[in-house]
Amino acid sequence: MGKIIAGQYLSLDGVTESGWTGLSPAISPMDPLTAPYFNDSQVQQAVGELMAGNDAMLLGRTTYENLKGFFTSQSGPYFDAVNAMPKYVVSTTLESSDWNNTTVLRDNLVKEIGALKERHQQIGIGGSGTLVRWLIAENLLDELQLLFFPMILGGPGARFFTLDQAPATFTLTDCRPLDCGVVVLTYTRQDARA
Repeated sequence: MGKIIAGQYLSLDGVTESGWTGLSPAISPMDPLTAPYFNDSQVQQAVGELMAGNDAMLLGRTTYENLKGFFTSQSGPYFDAVNAMPKYVVSTTLESSDWNNTTVLRDNLVKEIGALKERHQQIGIGGSGTLVRWLIAENLLDELQLLFFPMILGGPGARFFTLDQAPATFTLTDCRPLDCGVVVLTYTRQDARA
């Protein structure tokens, strides 16, 4: 049985998308949340580790649209690997995708995502906050990897956890402070569906 791992970038005040660039911080090194730290070698290594081992990606529609435009216009080993990797988009409004190796999931999502866990060893999610919150509520998320950036953004920006978030209990399985002040926390959900 495979697992679903979500990676999120967060400010100290819980902002995951500042809204200043229109792109998810997971893909935009120019976002104020990540720009001062993105060129740090330890941060780059941590981000690479978040993606290492993924044999599929699960995306919400907004993150999918941002990634598609970004990755299909790039080339190189990393971009080629993502473009070739199986990708699954959870959307009730997207009819189809022309991004290589992408499937749209629309119906009976709990069952479909459960089947993906049978098919893949490790399904990664970057960004897609709404999807991650839904996966937590449905007890389908196995691991949450958070990169906390030492900034308080205040003002505009989407908070990762919302007031209507379903309760869930996670166990801290790794804590790694980086020299630049970014902290990488890994939480495993003990009661995730096997």
